[in-house]
Amino acid sequence: MEFTLPTEHRHVRATVREFAEAEIAPIAQDIEDEHRFPAEIFERLGELDVMGVPIDERWGGLGGDSLMYAVVCEELGRVSGAVGLSYAAHTSLGSKPIENFGTDAQRARWLEPLATGERLGAWALTEPGSGSDASDMDTTAERDGDEYVIDGIKQFITNASVAGSVLVKAVTDPDAGYDGISTFIVSPEDDGWTVTTEWTKMGLNASPTCELQFDDCRVPADRLLGEEGDGWAQTRKTLDGGRISIAALSVGLAQGAFEAARSYATEREQFDRPISKFDAVRDKLVEMDRKIERSRLLTQKAATMYDDGEDVTRIASLAKLDASETAREVGEAAVQVLGGYGYLTDYAPQRFYRDAKLMEIGEGTSEIQRLVLGRELGL
Repeated sequence: MEFTLPTEHRHVRATVREFAEAEIAPIAQDIEDEHRFPAEIFERLGELDVMGVPIDERWGGLGGDSLMYAVVCEELGRVSGAVGLSYAAHTSLGSKPIENFGTDAQRARWLEPLATGERLGAWALTEPGSGSDASDMDTTAERDGDEYVIDGIKQFITNASVAGSVLVKAVTDPDAGYDGISTFIVSPEDDGWTVTTEWTKMGLNASPTCELQFDDCRVPADRLLGEEGDGWAQTRKTLDGGRISIAALSVGLAQGAFEAARSYATEREQFDRPISKFDAVRDKLVEMDRKIERSRLLTQKAATMYDDGEDVTRIASLAKLDASETAREVGEAAVQVLGGYGYLTDYAPQRFYRDAKLMEIGEGTSEIQRLVLGRELGL
């Protein structure tokens, strides 16, 4: 059993960390305050050749594996949850399904610009009334000659307002239940759909979260991803990989919060000594480090199993559940270590704490993860 990253993975981690500390960290709070998507950061990530880490080189990607991709997600989350979230949604949700389920023509037309960083990807599953029951879908796609006509509303869609393509889930056979859901590639150039709302959130405001309205949106039939009725099976496979990326992002958020708290605790003095020397603060930092290490190991195990082609439904849900709760717990503890300063936006822990909460909601809530895990255990 190997517990060290391969040389190539360590090289990618070092490259992304250097970039993140030099170019993302200095603006992380500013873009959050301004609610500004940092397009220039994603252009640079494309130049670094990491916008398609787990995508085959044939389609413009780096040709890395899920473990390498998890490492990149963690490093971005370590400095900015918003950048990390948009990156993860672009890769796991907006890009990887085209590679997994698309034709070569679709990969050449739609995947290559995503993998090279020319465009950003998005994935539209959730609806205003669906929540955790994502299969309860009202958006429809009806065949009309050589086109499909999409109608409906999608909610909480990351990157939609800045995306070059959106993978939209819609019902093609209302009587077929799960087997009646299909996936379509929709472009900003297509008529009949608009971004109706870009939400202001508790955190992660530099990553756009949108509501989409589809009214008689016509797309060519060759935009169907896979076959009619494949959409739900595609969704389940996509969520397995997506949950690993959210776990990795959560580990990064926790690591960033921990490092900020440790730095403060070793410099801040009370009663003529650093507060890190006091049992209450030291023990809190030790507990934070323990949780992060546990969550990282689970996440990297899940990524490795995914790369080996194993069934990862259980381990991906376990990693996502554990790491997302770690991110929130460590973020809260970091705020506490800084005391009154932890409550100020001049210091990073408050941002990590707010960003972490979404990790327990997106890609399946913690409650849904427990439901999945119970099923996997036969309960």
